[in-house]
Amino acid sequence: MPSSSSSALTISNFRLRALRIWSSMDYAIAAFIFLLLFSFTLFSHLDRRSPSPSLSHSDSHSHSHSDLVPLTLLRNADQTRALCLDGSAPGYHFQSGFGSGSSNWLLHIEGGGWCNSISSCYQRKFTHLGSSKYMEKLIPFSGILSSDPAQNPDFFNWNKVKIRYCDGASFAGHPESEVRIDFTFGTLVVDSFLSCISRSEICPLHIWVYVDVGGSGLFFRGQAIWEAIVDELLSIGLSKAKQDALLEGWQLLYTVLPKEATVKCLADAGFFLDEKDISGNSTMRSFYHDVVQLQCLFPSEIVKNIKTPLFLVHPAYDFWQIRNILVPQGSDPHGHWQSCRLNIRNCNANMIDKLDRFRGSLLKTVNEFQQRKEIGMFIDSCFIHCQTEMELTWHSPNSPKINDKTIAESVGDWYFDREAVKRIDCSSYSCNPTCHNMDFHLKIK
Repeated sequence: MPSSSSSALTISNFRLRALRIWSSMDYAIAAFIFLLLFSFTLFSHLDRRSPSPSLSHSDSHSHSHSDLVPLTLLRNADQTRALCLDGSAPGYHFQSGFGSGSSNWLLHIEGGGWCNSISSCYQRKFTHLGSSKYMEKLIPFSGILSSDPAQNPDFFNWNKVKIRYCDGASFAGHPESEVRIDFTFGTLVVDSFLSCISRSEICPLHIWVYVDVGGSGLFFRGQAIWEAIVDELLSIGLSKAKQDALLEGWQLLYTVLPKEATVKCLADAGFFLDEKDISGNSTMRSFYHDVVQLQCLFPSEIVKNIKTPLFLVHPAYDFWQIRNILVPQGSDPHGHWQSCRLNIRNCNANMIDKLDRFRGSLLKTVNEFQQRKEIGMFIDSCFIHCQTEMELTWHSPNSPKINDKTIAESVGDWYFDREAVKRIDCSSYSCNPTCHNMDFHLKIK
């Protein structure tokens, strides 16, 4: 029989198959979480096709002191058991509204993908996506979070909150759902557990797992984090929201806000396609299966049941989806797509054809929502990912436009019912000269 230490080593590399059965609401949480995978500094290097001065790193990050918003750690993290992956307190950044916006709230939920194994979750807890110890103490609020009316004309004076993401599972999981694998019980318990999850079964007393591997605890407390932070925000004014609430990535506030409050949601680059990669494998579906043992529900299925008004901001050539769904690393063993994955301008005609078909799948999926007046959309033909938090892409003289409207203007038109917004760009990546396209060849200095 192996020793406890060898069992610990084995389980640290095992997939998290002992997951709780998610409800449809939990899937909605995972599907619409705002997926922010890259830092602002990375986005500062954008390849713009139209002739205009390029932004330098310092230009795109010059913020006055008043734009820097401090990190607030959750006050009662220990009592509520709302903890990041490493056991540290979760946090958020809050900027008070003023004037006509003092009773309105905008909640931005940070994204950052998922960890789908104990090993990847263990690595994640040493980053800002798994621990508040590594989160920036001050961050700039720009784009949709900006307090500058020139940059953010409709929401500049609202109360704005950025909720940091540190649980690795889209704010799902709860302390009551955890099981602790205690190696002091002996290897028989561990071996039985490993045998159960290796057969992809729903194991007894399972759900999310707290694993104490040699004292390196992992805490899966996402739902508790969400509930505790919302409770704290309610205590500082969210409960008095009299008219409006805009949520980037969420839709679960109806039960705690006044009945007269208007609640709408915005998903920025969060509409993930259930498509096969270039080698014919369902890589993304397989990844979700590792995170959620049951068949994964993708946003196209979730939207059908969403009643909350929703706005989709999405690039037709989303570089994250191209690099992780269409052409993940394992699908291109000879590296034929390497240069194309780094810069869409390096793609040959055959590759562009595959990218166009991927774009076609997106448009086919969203087409069935065209008749729903409560759903708005801005789908540009740009090689980029998230676009609402950057002044450059949200609302500036050089922002991407469809029908001469920026993303900010489009979201405002939809939110305030100024007009129905179903803006879909022209049919190829090179057709819109206002696009900003990512170039991963450029290095941050």
